[in-house]
Amino acid sequence: MGPEGKRLLNIIILGFGFMFMFTAFQTCGNIEQTVIKSFNSTEFHGSGYTSMAIIYGVFSASNLIAPSVVTLIGPQFSMFFSGLLYSGYIAMFIYPYTWTFYTASVLVGIGAAVLWTAQGNVLAINSSDRTIGRNSGIFWALLQFSLFFGNLYIYCAWHGHDHITDKDRRTVFISLTVISLVGCFLFFLIRKPEPPPASSSEVTESLLPTECFVAPDWVEKSQKLAFWILKAMFTTREMLLLSVSIAYTGLELTFYSGVYGTSIGAMTRFGKDAKSLIGISGICIGVGEILGGGVFGLLNKSSRFGRNPVVLLGLIIHYLAFFLIFLNIANDAPLAPEAGTDLQAFITPRYLNASSLP
Repeated sequence: MGPEGKRLLNIIILGFGFMFMFTAFQTCGNIEQTVIKSFNSTEFHGSGYTSMAIIYGVFSASNLIAPSVVTLIGPQFSMFFSGLLYSGYIAMFIYPYTWTFYTASVLVGIGAAVLWTAQGNVLAINSSDRTIGRNSGIFWALLQFSLFFGNLYIYCAWHGHDHITDKDRRTVFISLTVISLVGCFLFFLIRKPEPPPASSSEVTESLLPTECFVAPDWVEKSQKLAFWILKAMFTTREMLLLSVSIAYTGLELTFYSGVYGTSIGAMTRFGKDAKSLIGISGICIGVGEILGGGVFGLLNKSSRFGRNPVVLLGLIIHYLAFFLIFLNIANDAPLAPEAGTDLQAFITPRYLNASSLP
């Protein structure tokens, strides 16, 4: 296998590693609030919403130190140890305690910053100007399949269950922990690539060396880079304007990855299938991300449409989606107790199943 083939194989392994890890973690985030409400233990007082707030808050702050961590131990070990933190967070739900829940949330936030910094490094050192678009597409396509497989498992496991028992919870989270660990160990299959071709961009060669951040002077460079990134975020007009969109995508990610699935599972008007519909919702989100990424990617490359109309189209679709959710989901669904809510929104929520077909 030639150098180009080895670099492509590294990208595929990277994509599969993330697919396994986030099959477990995104599924965990989608169902955790529903699961927490079903706990019989009076010693646990955690909240899935609070946990997610801790994770992403720590994630944001930890991005300033993540480059230095990747510098010291290299991207491969950075992804592996970060993956172990993700696996530990998921495993915590097998026998949950409040203090372990929130401690794991902090650790996952730190691990997430290191994981995604290391992922960017691996993607860059295995790509050139000619292949960066292809490699990014392969990675993201594999990553987005995580929503499909994980939530399909939840649908099959919880179909017909109107209450999540301790046995149901343990079975699901033991399975998710194993899946996450498989992704962690896949990172060890990634091999150090040969130096990129001379046509690679100057920025890639200077900031992302093939030594995978182990050069002694890179610690200082990474600290300076973090400083200049932080400075650019708060002093340049472009970044200040872009931060509005970034903040919106953060709110939207929080909603669909935790709040929306919980709301569906709390709607008693869906009947006994309400809990399993959390999985169907996640599958539909995953399919939408895969199709939307492909369509918007094609439109973005077209000289006829350009970038701004694509962003506007995505915003209009979001408005439509949120309006339909507003019409279907009851106001108290996100915070409803384990028994769910009997309230109805503006219309009676419906879903298609085999019995409703002619």
